[in-house]
Amino acid sequence: MINLVLFGPPGAGKGTQSEKIIEKFQLTHLSTGDLFRKHLGEGTDLGKLARTYMDQGHLVPDEVVISMVEDKLVSTTETNGFIFDGFPRTVAQADALDQLMVKIGSQISGMIALEVDEEVLKNRIRERGKTSGRADDQDEQKIQTRINVYLDETLPVASYYEKQGKLTRINGVGEIDEIFQNISKVLESY
Repeated sequence: MINLVLFGPPGAGKGTQSEKIIEKFQLTHLSTGDLFRKHLGEGTDLGKLARTYMDQGHLVPDEVVISMVEDKLVSTTETNGFIFDGFPRTVAQADALDQLMVKIGSQISGMIALEVDEEVLKNRIRERGKTSGRADDQDEQKIQTRINVYLDETLPVASYYEKQGKLTRINGVGEIDEIFQNISKVLESY
């Protein structure tokens, strides 16, 4: 079973590569955004709990997010593994995920970090903004803020997995298929 954390700043190509990884390796996509939408939409207890925080303008606590992740991991029986998208975003979440994986008798296989120069990221996000319809893909200040949040808050997660010997850095600039081949080599070694 492969349990992959696909990592990188906004505009690094995670979405593009995720689709290819899921198709080739038959992994289950695990996105916290999708989990929130599911639990809120279905009105589950976790969704109601998350809603109380969101309605007050607060971030949903890690414990609630981890519970949603656990629900997805436990309820998905037919899979070759998971690809974690947008999670973990903090070292505390990475540690909680590791503890959860042990609890269910599994572990994170590795983290693949797509590395892309900041100017390339900005150009990619701007280009994506022409068709994505996302306001945060079109506003220079919001683009810079997203990159800064990644650098300040999320990048330390890579060091967390590096200390475990589970981090592989891959150049995220180049032909999509070439980048995917490099990712595939790593996944085939798990």
